[in-house]
Amino acid sequence: MQDKTDPRIIRTKLLLRNVLIDLIDEKGFEGTTIRDLMQKAGLNRGTFYLHYRDKYDLLEQSKEDMLKYILKIVKNIDPIQIMKYAARNEPHPVFLELFDFFTLHAVFFKVLLGPKGDPAYPVQVKQIMQKHIFNKLSLHQSEHIPVPREFIIAYLASANLGVIQHWLESGIQLSPREMALLITRMTTFGPLQTFGLKGEA
Repeated sequence: MQDKTDPRIIRTKLLLRNVLIDLIDEKGFEGTTIRDLMQKAGLNRGTFYLHYRDKYDLLEQSKEDMLKYILKIVKNIDPIQIMKYAARNEPHPVFLELFDFFTLHAVFFKVLLGPKGDPAYPVQVKQIMQKHIFNKLSLHQSEHIPVPREFIIAYLASANLGVIQHWLESGIQLSPREMALLITRMTTFGPLQTFGLKGEA
């Protein structure tokens, strides 16, 4: 049985994942064949089938690996700490780690969260966000809130994912630190106040 920590196996899987993403970006997932993968990766079919059943298995395992890491990061979100960092105009460390991760794997997320990617993937990422926002907000929930909490959670998860997608699609023009600060501030103060609008006295 092969050791999954073997550097050669890790390199092969990383190569296949990167080639798959390039091909999805080039011709879409349905238009990508095992033959395409092998030619672009410079590998033979035997090597591919040592690790994956088919291209669907490769895609699912690749998505799952990334989701696990996102989960590892966002489970440390603390709403109270987000507010404290925002008050100091500093990025929350969890958001900074998250954007560092997205930067490192920018091509993967740009493709899979974009129009050529898997429509289910943004939903899966958002579900992870919703679950952990829900869990953490529940620990600090006030008895009286002006709107149902599931709407607040849905808003936060959808808004944050939308910001991430826009950042990727627009070419990562802001640094991870700038994005982490932006999300920290928008999560705390909301989009309108962050935009600089002020209500009538």
